[in-house]
Amino acid sequence: MSEEPTPTQSLEEAESNGPLRAFFGLFIIPLLVVLVCVGVFVGFGWIAYDHKDLDGYLNDLRSSWKPRRAQAAYELSKILVADPEALTDEPGAAAEVRRLFLEAEDVEIKRYLALVLGYTHDPEAVQVLADALAAEDDSQTRIYLLWALGRIGDSSAVPTLMGELDSDDSGIRKVAAFALGELGDVVAVPRLEAMLADGTADVRWNAALAVSRLGSREAAPVLHRMLDRELTGKIPEITPDQQEETMIGALGALARIDGSNALEIFERLAKSDPSYRVRQAAIDARKYVDQQ
Repeated sequence: MSEEPTPTQSLEEAESNGPLRAFFGLFIIPLLVVLVCVGVFVGFGWIAYDHKDLDGYLNDLRSSWKPRRAQAAYELSKILVADPEALTDEPGAAAEVRRLFLEAEDVEIKRYLALVLGYTHDPEAVQVLADALAAEDDSQTRIYLLWALGRIGDSSAVPTLMGELDSDDSGIRKVAAFALGELGDVVAVPRLEAMLADGTADVRWNAALAVSRLGSREAAPVLHRMLDRELTGKIPEITPDQQEETMIGALGALARIDGSNALEIFERLAKSDPSYRVRQAAIDARKYVDQQ
């Protein structure tokens, strides 16, 4: 997973180093929970591992022992975060991961391998993931598949993702919106703009962040509301950390699409918000606008 940026990083650095920060902050928790659980599992020494090469982890993915397969998928995802071209440089590796994904019967292993496929940026994995999505009923597994389709970065995934914006499941809608923002294809702008009126707050928020990345200023009203602590504090079950991440994401997005009209908000938050991270994000947002 990408390293979370520190509060002193610039707006551009934060966006490039932490593309999932706002995603996880806006209630998209299952992926984060799983990765944390795997980390704890390893940390307690359930599996003893030396550093291995790609072939070693690919071999472990074929193991009959589920924890070994899970650990291998987790390690592969870490390698790909550090070096997105790692599998590209290894002949046959991407095809092998696709094969292992198709053959995976265990739901957890399938989810982990979806993460790996997302990090490969392998265009041939798009149809594999789309077909898996069409056949999958489990909502959490569908979230992994949607995230992977966005992470791959191939615009051929756009129709599949846009189809999920009509889901009755708000979790599916928000991930589909996030993934479309990751892909960066402006063909999704009209659909994402329509999602700004969704009845679920965090769907609206993810849509606002996504469509702002595509240059639409229609997200500005929603982004302004995301900066209202009193308003976001009324969202059921929102945690202080989630509220903070919501505001940080909104500050960056608003600076990009409507910064000149938000200077007063940036200055107010920079001076008086109780969160140091939000104050720093507001300062960065103001600096970004000044440099344009």
